[in-house]
Amino acid sequence: MDFIDYYKVLGVPKNASAEAIKKSYRKLARKYHPDLNPKNAEAEKKFKQINEAHEVLSDPKKRKKYDEYGKDWQYADEFEKAKRERGRGQGAYTYTDQSRDFSDFFEAMFGGRGFSGRQRTVQFRGADYNAELQLQLTDVQTAQKQTLTINGKKIRIAIPVGIEDGQTIKIKGYGGPGTNGGPSGDLYITFAIVNNTDYKRDGANLYKSVRIPLTIAVLGGEVKVDTLSGRVRLHIKPGTKNGAKVKLKGKGFPKYKRETERGDLFLTYQVDLPQTLTQEQKRLFEALRKTNV
Repeated sequence: MDFIDYYKVLGVPKNASAEAIKKSYRKLARKYHPDLNPKNAEAEKKFKQINEAHEVLSDPKKRKKYDEYGKDWQYADEFEKAKRERGRGQGAYTYTDQSRDFSDFFEAMFGGRGFSGRQRTVQFRGADYNAELQLQLTDVQTAQKQTLTINGKKIRIAIPVGIEDGQTIKIKGYGGPGTNGGPSGDLYITFAIVNNTDYKRDGANLYKSVRIPLTIAVLGGEVKVDTLSGRVRLHIKPGTKNGAKVKLKGKGFPKYKRETERGDLFLTYQVDLPQTLTQEQKRLFEALRKTNV
């Protein structure tokens, strides 16, 4: 297995911050995503390397192991254990050659055999994979299923209703294959939710400004407002001030994994002042002003 410089793959220096790594990963993942590069083997290979690099460098513990052990970072715990065992018996052993496989390391230490002299087979869990899935806010109003292509494999996943931007879910056993019959790693999917509405979202609650005519603000009346769960009719009280707020209970966003339960919708009234007036309207406003209101 050739050594891959994950820092070079993501185009960041070795001392790059977590934010810089995340930013570079997102940019490159979108550029080389299979959906944007159909039937492009080189782009698919690059996309796999980008995800592999991000999976390691975005995790502080894995990144530390990678910085010390290179391509064999996932075997770091076994290296340390083997060095401790070796140190108790025949002196310490330091592994510094990243061009050699982990199997070479074990062969050098134990000659391919355990302390009992019998052939030793060591099983290792596969590496975890990380992927990002971009969805629109209106897409996650309901639970749904999607088929993803991860490292050439099609995986059908269930997406819970009300998933949050930046939230990560784990798909057990869909990571890298294990070694010597060891278990596969897991797949971690981080969701990037794009708000394609005029609402501001905070968990299951939604916020929105509603413009109302000056006449309705002064005299009262009704306006119709669209919500994500349908149109509603609002009763405006006479003398409603600009910036007044109202709460519509249960008209917000579906709660996580509870499709039948919604948060609340908070509306802020913005009184719409007329920009132009007819002569009659000006006359009426002049009359109103003379009353010193």
